[in-house]
Amino acid sequence: MQNSSKPYRAVAVAVALIISASASLAQAPQLPPPEATDPVKLELMKGFPSPPEKIVKLGTVLKFPNGRWAFHHMRELGPTVQVWRGDGKPSVLREMQKEMGALSFEDDKGGRTTLADWQRTTFTDGLLVLHKGAIVYQKHYSGMAAHQPHSLWSMSKSFTGLLATMLIKEGVIDPNALVTKYLPELKDSAWADATVQQTLDMTTGVAYSENFRDPSSGIFQYLHAAGLLPAPPTYTGPRTIPDLLVTIKKEGEHGAGFKYKTVDTEVMGWLLQRITGKSFSTLMSERLWSRIGAQDDAYVWADPIGTQITSVGFSATLRDLGRVGETLRTAGRSNGQQVIPESVIAELRKGADIEKFKASGQTMRLGYSYHNQWWVPHDRDGTFEMKGLNGQHMHINPAAELVIIKLSSHPVGDTSFTHNLDRRAFAAIAAALRAH
Repeated sequence: MQNSSKPYRAVAVAVALIISASASLAQAPQLPPPEATDPVKLELMKGFPSPPEKIVKLGTVLKFPNGRWAFHHMRELGPTVQVWRGDGKPSVLREMQKEMGALSFEDDKGGRTTLADWQRTTFTDGLLVLHKGAIVYQKHYSGMAAHQPHSLWSMSKSFTGLLATMLIKEGVIDPNALVTKYLPELKDSAWADATVQQTLDMTTGVAYSENFRDPSSGIFQYLHAAGLLPAPPTYTGPRTIPDLLVTIKKEGEHGAGFKYKTVDTEVMGWLLQRITGKSFSTLMSERLWSRIGAQDDAYVWADPIGTQITSVGFSATLRDLGRVGETLRTAGRSNGQQVIPESVIAELRKGADIEKFKASGQTMRLGYSYHNQWWVPHDRDGTFEMKGLNGQHMHINPAAELVIIKLSSHPVGDTSFTHNLDRRAFAAIAAALRAH
């Protein structure tokens, strides 16, 4: 039994080192030179078959630098479900490309950097900047092609929140109702007396921790249940998302404060699929992907029984994400049509209680709130954001008429690690484009 657990421990340690902001942000981990981890130069998954030492498997995705290849190849490593783009013509994205790589700005440590260096040092795989609906800057790295969907990780949560907000505004879901009104299976779980809104805003009191440094943490149970991390032979816990959710118990009081919990999103994903009778992929296709003029299909990860993973499982291409961001920036309009009701966008942008957000301990995001699975900075430009593990971003700045999509494979998973630098880059881009 001791020997059989060694591979699991090795993976767990690798995950801990890679996707947690290890120790503290004050004691930054030593990062490898980005050039030395380029999957093309390393020849990961090259050859037919690839040499054993170059093969990336599901169990080693989170072992850096494997993610630099895997994040835009996830559907090759496990079960996924198509999010159909529909049979319409892709919407045309105007191009007014500018050379912005030399754009200089003050970094988060008091020095100077450039847009090009920011991309390099934050392990960017793809960057797209749209201003007034036109592409002004687009880059791909790490062997990622324009047609390849990239894993969005927790940006997926914001799509789930968007769908839920649509259904709330239509009167299909009551945000003040108990979750168990829709999911009676959770009557003995942490969500037995939690409301839909508390679950959407992650202010539930749930005995669950996303501590990547502790292999016994709830996040590891979640990864096993989702099928994203193979379970060790000794593992006896839940192996599907529904089986996991019913076992999680309450801890603390609902509504007291914000605490980031992936399992809250899975409850919401289950709820919106239950109440509509449609899968997450179908809802995404019908309500968004087929209506924004997407150029490519997206896809969503599925657990061992086909449960679609609505918190971290979505993958999409850079330009299609730009189309989504532009639709949100323009109050829900795309191709001359109202794709998303204005009331939905207004609800997302209003945010939640800033004081309750402080309970999360995310001091670098002072002034933020988290509402309906969206990050809201409450800044003067009215920006609102999606964020995901290892550096995934959708940054929408209505005042500057700006949308920025940044897809990355950073060694440190926690986006708070690069938060201040990323926000400075976004602000520099906004200032430069406003000046023209």
